[in-house]
Amino acid sequence: MITDLWYKNAVIYCLSVRTFMDSDGDGIGDFAGLERRLDYLQGLGVTAIWLMPFQPSPKKDGGYDISDYYGVDPDYGSLGDFVAFTHAAKQRGLRVIIDLVVNHTSDQHRWFRSARADPDSPYRDWYVWSREKPANADEGMVFPGVQKTTWTHDAKAKAYYFHRFFDFQPDLNTANPAVIAEILKIMGFWIELGVSGFRMDAVPFVIARKGADVKGEPVEQFDLLRGFREFLQWRKGDAIILAEANILPRQDLDYFGDDGDRMHMMFNFQVNQATFYALAAGDGRPLVKAIGKTWARPATAQWATFLRNHDELDLGRLTEAQRRAVFAAFGPEADMQLYDRGIRRRLAPMLQGDPRRIRLAYSLMFTLPGTPVLRYGDEIGMGDDLSLKERDCARTPMQWTGEVNGGFSKAERPVMPVIAEGPYGFPHVNVAEQRHDRDSLLTWMQSIIRLRKEAPEIGWGEITAIDTGENAVLALRYDWRNNAVLCVHNLAARPIEVSLRTGIAAPEGHLLIDLVTGSRSEATEEGRHTICLEGYGYHWYRVGGLDALLRRSPT
Repeated sequence: MITDLWYKNAVIYCLSVRTFMDSDGDGIGDFAGLERRLDYLQGLGVTAIWLMPFQPSPKKDGGYDISDYYGVDPDYGSLGDFVAFTHAAKQRGLRVIIDLVVNHTSDQHRWFRSARADPDSPYRDWYVWSREKPANADEGMVFPGVQKTTWTHDAKAKAYYFHRFFDFQPDLNTANPAVIAEILKIMGFWIELGVSGFRMDAVPFVIARKGADVKGEPVEQFDLLRGFREFLQWRKGDAIILAEANILPRQDLDYFGDDGDRMHMMFNFQVNQATFYALAAGDGRPLVKAIGKTWARPATAQWATFLRNHDELDLGRLTEAQRRAVFAAFGPEADMQLYDRGIRRRLAPMLQGDPRRIRLAYSLMFTLPGTPVLRYGDEIGMGDDLSLKERDCARTPMQWTGEVNGGFSKAERPVMPVIAEGPYGFPHVNVAEQRHDRDSLLTWMQSIIRLRKEAPEIGWGEITAIDTGENAVLALRYDWRNNAVLCVHNLAARPIEVSLRTGIAAPEGHLLIDLVTGSRSEATEEGRHTICLEGYGYHWYRVGGLDALLRRSPT
């Protein structure tokens, strides 16, 4: 079995160059500023950086409307600045993955401009057209309530073009071999410039058949995924694709491949949504069920676990009753909700800034099966600005200091408003203040990241849910290479005492060493451990104690 897959035990940090650090005072983050903050990221303990789109773009959709796949937007620097950044990251042992947005382009891309201007253009068939407005043009919108249709008439082309997303993002025709060849060329280009892989945007839409005649259930071209994987392995053997695919568990193996020959990683939306229900209701049972439904996967495949990302918290996979419970707990007001399915807030305000609940949530995330993904600013408990439109409320600039604009920029008007007022304003929530406070969220996050990296069983091992006798207490055991870790979380506000068996025979199963405090728990003669958890408390245990830790094989 392959045991040197770097992504299995990585900690991924997602950021937008645009809002991370401005080096030249123009109000816009850039690669030179990001390079200056690499030592901070290394000190935080993350091992990989995921960059949101930074290519040239009209920026009508946060940069996901790309107008040139082979460049860097001048606002953020040059290709030279990008290479300097990837080189500096490599020197610090940090890998870089970037967004691969190939379901659609900007309508300002030269390919689309050519396609709409001339029916004989070589790029005409790179997009999806219909002479007549399709009957299903008002179905399948990704952004209900904001987006009105998936087919828009273009006067110059004298035809309708298909766009799964906004009308300024025409879909690429991925049934066209020339389009697929171009996607491979894009991947190869950025691999040569130092990236270690891609987060592929909207994968189900990339591989779905498109056209006016497409009706009913989506028909996916899964061979495309195998082709992307094979190309990447030939170009750079350890490069990966992390797929954004909010799918049902019955389709997981279609995306991973039965033999693990398609996507290396996928975000686990099913577990993400069940996690928020668990936090809202104080009930871990649906989360255990979601873990069970998504557990089966090839040995080389991996889930990416997360709490919040740059989009809304999508609750579409929950039952109606579960969704109502999460809305009531974390997004009860109309302006906190989005697209009839989700919540657009950051984590800290959703949890009312309660340090116990925030730490419980992240401890839980770091102990879910897979590779953890952090959103920039969540390590210090940044808030949101609900006065900004749609998802922009959670995309405000990073808060570095208590100085003007939170230390993000010296410009009079930054590219996005910095949160300045209220309990989440930069005078109160910033890196500089927290890095000198031993009790801060940032200090705690550094320690929990270190702890997660020292527990590779979570990334590699087999998982077992342990019966605790309490719906609010979740206990997960991971076994790998004859070693085990047991993680116990109390989802309730009240203190709870539980009695449980580790499920491992004596003598190893009769001793637990708390990896956070060093305290020991020895089982009774019946092999049971009594564990006391404070409200929203948690424990990470090494099963078998120090001897098991010392026997563990190197990773």
